[in-house]
Amino acid sequence: MTGNVFSISPVLYILVPFAFLLGSIPFGLIFTKSKGIDLRSTGSKNIGATNVLRSAGKLPALFTLLGDMIKGAIPVLLCRYILGNIDVPIRADERIIAEDLWPGIVGLSAVLGHMFSVFLSFKGGKGVATGLGVMLAYSPAVAGIMLLIWITVALIFRISSLAAITAVTLMPIIFIMLGASYVKVTIGIIIAAFIIYKHKSNIKNLIAGTESRIGGKS
Repeated sequence: MTGNVFSISPVLYILVPFAFLLGSIPFGLIFTKSKGIDLRSTGSKNIGATNVLRSAGKLPALFTLLGDMIKGAIPVLLCRYILGNIDVPIRADERIIAEDLWPGIVGLSAVLGHMFSVFLSFKGGKGVATGLGVMLAYSPAVAGIMLLIWITVALIFRISSLAAITAVTLMPIIFIMLGASYVKVTIGIIIAAFIIYKHKSNIKNLIAGTESRIGGKS
């Protein structure tokens, strides 16, 4: 009897809440605590690297960025490792779906953990850096293109949120252009939707022309 996409290994089900817990770690708060800064009441009140940069400086911002990316990448890499070392008989087409679906679910869980952290009463950041970490492990080509888009928009407009929103909005389209499976496209749409939703206040500020610029103060 062969397995299917949802019965490959019980470990995969454990990995989903693990990813959420790992994603919940608020690195921004951790790396600014020694400076006596509470990001939740400083600047944009976001726990991400951009607010850390404005509030605490470059080094804490770099550590926050790397921490948020790593916590997105690790669960996806673990999931890929598990899938690559499972001996359960499974049809080739089912395995292909599983290799796209499970890392996507795990990556989404990490992003949601960052957005709705169990350590912050289910509040959190906007998921950009964690989402990038997920994509670096899930689909490096898509992550690379998104990063180029972010850099281009940021250099032209000097607005971090606009760069992030643009890159994330285009993510599903990038998946489609690269010939990704419908599973990856769907995962891309879901992650993009959550990240854009978390940027709703930034979108209002962009429309009003009051959004903070890179290098400026909130």
